[in-house]
Amino acid sequence: MNTQAPGRPRTLRAWVGRVRGVIDPSGEGAAGRAAAYDTGRIFGNVMVAIWLVFLLQPLGVAWGMRGEVRGWAGMGAVVAFAAAYLWHFSSSGSIAFAPEVELSRAKRRAVLPRYGVVLVLAGLSTALVGQSGTTAWVFLAVSGLWTWSFRPAVVVSLVLTGLYQVFELTLPGWQTDNSLPFAMLLAMVACSGGILAARRGRALGRAREENAQLLVEEERNRMARDLHDILGHSLTVITVKAELANRLIDVDHDRAKAEVADLERLSRSALSDVRRAVEGYREISLSGELIRAREALTAAGVDAELPNALDEVPEDLQEVFAWTVREGVTNVVRHSAARKCTIVVDSSSITIRDNGAGAAVGLSGNGLRGLRERAGAVGAALVTRTLEPHGFEVQMLVLSDGPVATRQGTPVTRIGPVPGSQALT
Repeated sequence: MNTQAPGRPRTLRAWVGRVRGVIDPSGEGAAGRAAAYDTGRIFGNVMVAIWLVFLLQPLGVAWGMRGEVRGWAGMGAVVAFAAAYLWHFSSSGSIAFAPEVELSRAKRRAVLPRYGVVLVLAGLSTALVGQSGTTAWVFLAVSGLWTWSFRPAVVVSLVLTGLYQVFELTLPGWQTDNSLPFAMLLAMVACSGGILAARRGRALGRAREENAQLLVEEERNRMARDLHDILGHSLTVITVKAELANRLIDVDHDRAKAEVADLERLSRSALSDVRRAVEGYREISLSGELIRAREALTAAGVDAELPNALDEVPEDLQEVFAWTVREGVTNVVRHSAARKCTIVVDSSSITIRDNGAGAAVGLSGNGLRGLRERAGAVGAALVTRTLEPHGFEVQMLVLSDGPVATRQGTPVTRIGPVPGSQALT
């Protein structure tokens, strides 16, 4: 029976598919994101071009002076300003919508020449057309938002507002008109709000991408850990039984034949376990692992002392205890050269103890590292200790808010190992 939670991806491919859906809901990958970027850029240029309709006023004033060279020069300056403004936005507008942390001084300095062109043409339009030419100042102030950061752009707009007020009072033919400062204020507020929203949206998108990549890495690590735990144990037992069958061929043909048949059964079981792991459905039980442990230890010539009752083990600890049995017994068979192995289980811990060489072989390997990760997931600690005069012990125990007593009565907490042991939490 499949106990997989509904809606949870069952395979690595399904996880990757879900992650791609988070990053790219359209499912088009990098090509789709590039196309979306191009579409957004075109849309932005169109919107900027639409707002240039307000330059029709100074253009109309210049057209009224077409009988003079100044009029034609004014029309040329206004048209050139509109083109330079579009060019500046198309080339530098993406800077305005990038998160502030991504903008280096080099990127900011690279856009200054373009802003200089826009500034010169705005001044030329004002000089040729007169007060009506100051309409370009609104666009000049707004373009400061994608030339500098927000504060310098506000300073530029305030300078332009003050300069406009001075020109109103000092230049002949200029009338008092507060519409330009008001339009500049509204444009700055509107564009600043849009830029801030776009930056937050892009930052959120980056964060979602990073989280999605972390999910993929986490699932890959889970797959690697499970495959190591499954194959490490199964192949160890198969190797031991193969060696036993090889020794029995000339001594006890019938028993050797039985061992070879058992090898076939174990290899098929290992293949089934790998398939279940790849599918994301791992049917592992504590009772089943204890049965396998007895078989593996017996085949290796190790006297096994295992528990008969598991009623007191909580259901949420059954799986992590089962993985502990699998990895611990694998290490006993592989590395310990022990003659006896004892497994003790209670409601909050499981201990695997042998009387072998006692060296913590494989302590930093993938197996015990995987157990450490599983322990952390259920709020437990993995403790290893070399026994005296010889032997080695692996203990998985659940940590509470206070210290938890081990078999020897030595307190173990989250912040450190017991004396003579190494705690992996």
